[in-house]
Amino acid sequence: MIYRHPLAYLLGLEGVALFRAFAGEYDREFIGARIAEIRTLLDSAERLGDRTEVPEITSVEGYDNRSVDYDERDNSLINLEQPIVHEILDRLPIGVALNAGCGTGRHAAYLASLGHTVIGVDSSPGMSAKARAKVPAGEFHEADLHRLPIPDNQVDLVVCGLALTHVPELAPVISESVRVLRPGGHLVTSESPGLAFGGIGNPLVKIGPDGNPGVRQQPAASDQ
Repeated sequence: MIYRHPLAYLLGLEGVALFRAFAGEYDREFIGARIAEIRTLLDSAERLGDRTEVPEITSVEGYDNRSVDYDERDNSLINLEQPIVHEILDRLPIGVALNAGCGTGRHAAYLASLGHTVIGVDSSPGMSAKARAKVPAGEFHEADLHRLPIPDNQVDLVVCGLALTHVPELAPVISESVRVLRPGGHLVTSESPGLAFGGIGNPLVKIGPDGNPGVRQQPAASDQ
């Protein structure tokens, strides 16, 4: 269970601002204003509401529920990332491409449009089903990125977009990608760090398998 309190969250934000001021980013007036706000928050604690406890859910559970309307949601991070990845893919030779952590198949579909033979891997059955619908000629697997169901030296290209933030240890996942790549192959990754406030894991609220909200705890910086 994740314990959350609105006052603790707001005081944490004030603390981050004060740490930045301590590093020289802000002046005396800014620091005074933050301290005054902290006093006001402490005096207003009861009006901010009570604490809550939220259960942890897995990334598979979270993304299975999101798969229903994932493509219909506007995602500013994807809007920023996707054109950059496409520009890179446009310059690479055509071959067998693995989309690791394929989600609903946005990169898999683009790879297929370029002429690649596409393999997709995702741990979420709901997301994988969406990807299969987009790329009927593709080969899709429900599997973990730590154990790719693909033989050694099998693909020319591995694309992993915005999936590594859910991985507690990067080295085994990158090693798996290297294992399945043929000599001279390419590995293309894109990632949001998934971290906030100087390396603290940022828990994301998702809808759990029972329909109730839960928290997907992001790996801390020390785990990556």
